[in-house]
Amino acid sequence: MSLETTILTDESIGEFAGTLRGSIVRPDDEGYDEARSVWNATVDKRPALIVQCAGTADVISAVAFAKEHGVPISVRGGGHNIAGRAVEDDALMIDLSPMNAVRVDPDAQTARVEPGVVLNELDHETQAFGLATPVGYNSTTGVAGLTLGGGWGWLSRRHGLTVDNLISVDVVTAAGELVHASETENEDLFWGLRGGGGNFGIVTSFQFQLHEVGPTVLSGPIVHPFEDTAAVLSEYREFTATAPDDATVWFVIRHAPPLPFIPEEWHGRKVLILAAFYAGEMSEGETVLQPLRDIGDPIVDAVGPHPYAGWQQAFDGLAPAGNRNYWKSHNFVEMTDGMIENFVEYGETIPTEATEIACAQLGGAINDVGVQETAYPHRDAEFTMVLHTQWTDPERDEECIAWARDVHQAMAPHATGGVYANFVPEEVGDQQAAYRENYDRLVEVKNQWDPENLFRLNHNVEPTN
Repeated sequence: MSLETTILTDESIGEFAGTLRGSIVRPDDEGYDEARSVWNATVDKRPALIVQCAGTADVISAVAFAKEHGVPISVRGGGHNIAGRAVEDDALMIDLSPMNAVRVDPDAQTARVEPGVVLNELDHETQAFGLATPVGYNSTTGVAGLTLGGGWGWLSRRHGLTVDNLISVDVVTAAGELVHASETENEDLFWGLRGGGGNFGIVTSFQFQLHEVGPTVLSGPIVHPFEDTAAVLSEYREFTATAPDDATVWFVIRHAPPLPFIPEEWHGRKVLILAAFYAGEMSEGETVLQPLRDIGDPIVDAVGPHPYAGWQQAFDGLAPAGNRNYWKSHNFVEMTDGMIENFVEYGETIPTEATEIACAQLGGAINDVGVQETAYPHRDAEFTMVLHTQWTDPERDEECIAWARDVHQAMAPHATGGVYANFVPEEVGDQQAAYRENYDRLVEVKNQWDPENLFRLNHNVEPTN
């Protein structure tokens, strides 16, 4: 069901502003363009109104106002979502970014996190106590969007997905009510929020389980010439097949960035980067990772002790805000010879220096959880490929998007048919691939909690009511 848009008057907006502790930004206000901007520069939408919420009461007021006036709702956390669903033309953007408090309980090893927090802010607070929870690999990503889509990163093979470490949430529902959800309260809603995205309400507080991590971990990149990709990935495949859950190694094919540990003569040349991380004891990690470090003849091996929070930020500069982005992704249960051949073939044709073919190692504790225990369904994946296609010139949109789609199509015969919801670049489509066998149950949750599809600017689960 769609809601008909009505005209917002100065009087109605003024009355609304009077109910808020936060602020309202209108299209004619200074700062509007900054407030509506999101990480992906291909997204250029103009909301009718932006509400910068200071707390849960503001979120409740914003939902009520949008419903009263028939205005579509978009919800912004960190603003990092590739599809840019945080912003929409003529919608009311509920901007949660001012809500960025983190409260750590070091004795209970838990953290309460507001929805405007980004990953480096969470790590900063938890690492003060030598604690962390699994989150993503770009530290400017928002905790809220990452979590609602599932969430995985360097700690996930050891400690599971972000949603596997979610204890409870506070949610503003489509009815404008604040409810608590956990394994023992509103269990169906809690199930749906763990991988079903923003379909069921606006989360105003997340409670996470924390684990002892760092503050120093064994991690680092190993850089190989691109010409050695096939041979190195064949041995990488053998390493990952028997690696313990504490070890996680991803790889990236791209032009070498001008980082200080890479020899200058290699800057701008194509390379294969193995990014290694060990979640356990440093001495154990040295032994476990040594066979990986013995592969081939690397240009540089920078594996060593690094601050965990620093490693979480190590790749931020390769995906800066303001680039034009288009991603495509596949999940795989194994790495086949055909996949390796495709990595080499399409690595040759990477369209820009900022573009990369990345492949994350999953499995481990992620796959110890049953498919139906959370809404996130991809408990069979051992690897995820992400095509980070980045460019700056709008005239290259068609070329860069076509390259990503070509690689995606070539990889499809090797893939599971599933895709991580947070990596879907289109505004609509791919819901069945994202939610797979859990889709029908998600529809049931949607029917109960948002039967009119108020929260539809997402990878939408449509209600049947």
